[in-house]
Amino acid sequence: MLYIFAILIGVVAGLRAFTPIAAISWAAWLGWIDLSATPLTFLGNIIAVIILSLVAIAELVGDQLPTAPSRKVPMQFGARVAMGAVAGALMMPASWITGAVLGALGAVIGTLGGAAARARLASAFGRDLPAALVEDAVAIGAALLIVYLA
Repeated sequence: MLYIFAILIGVVAGLRAFTPIAAISWAAWLGWIDLSATPLTFLGNIIAVIILSLVAIAELVGDQLPTAPSRKVPMQFGARVAMGAVAGALMMPASWITGAVLGALGAVIGTLGGAAARARLASAFGRDLPAALVEDAVAIGAALLIVYLA
């Protein structure tokens, strides 16, 4: 089951790069996930929770701006894959390399699939903002559900 969670948290990173890390930080702080055996144990500290939550919120806001670059340009795509790898590794601390690979794979799926889904939603709505807000809600809800169930 952890393999599936690692892929799914990567998919979320493909939608919003910092949302999964913020969700994992919250889960570590709340005791849902044990990161004590990892080098990133500090993510369970309230300071990390606050900072990562603010960064994730800034990303959500920044995505709504008309100047936001496409998620498929190399810099954005690479950041999502990297964050997916980190998130996947954190979901599988005992097999972190496998988790990182699965998280990165999930991020590729989430980046490309999310872009296609958002484009279809934007076309259906007649504008991008409602589609972006739906994507935000899916990313946040999925991230929280994944870390809670893990």
